[in-house]
Amino acid sequence: MATARVVFATITGNNEDIADIITEKLEQLGVDVTESEISQTDADSFEDVDICVVCPYTYDEGELPEEGMDFYDDLEDVDLSGKVYGVAGSGDTFYGDDFCVAVDAYGKKLAAAGATQGADNVKINLEPEDDDIKTLDEFAQKLVDKAK
Repeated sequence: MATARVVFATITGNNEDIADIITEKLEQLGVDVTESEISQTDADSFEDVDICVVCPYTYDEGELPEEGMDFYDDLEDVDLSGKVYGVAGSGDTFYGDDFCVAVDAYGKKLAAAGATQGADNVKINLEPEDDDIKTLDEFAQKLVDKAK
């Protein structure tokens, strides 16, 4: 059975919702999933699973979540070779070019740690709507397919 860890950072609850949707779909696909808040999670926990998912928000004008900075920095010290990753996050299109830049930043950091991208980054404006849920379900499916 494949294993996954879904890590989220949230202020408004939108990214926890995104993490919940991904976790639920992964479980439906037969994956053993652990979901946790980013400040309560060590980056090296990604070394113990097949699929690594981060659901970050982007703060203000392109800032990463403050409570996730230790996790982000610690990704430099882990070896995620052979792991599959995906990044999905909520943002606000009000911020223009800074919309969801944390999603891309975490993706680059996971790739640099040796993980293989299993699905395209997903960027959601505010809370997930029905079409976003469909996109997140497809995202989870692609991660599982890549991990096989």
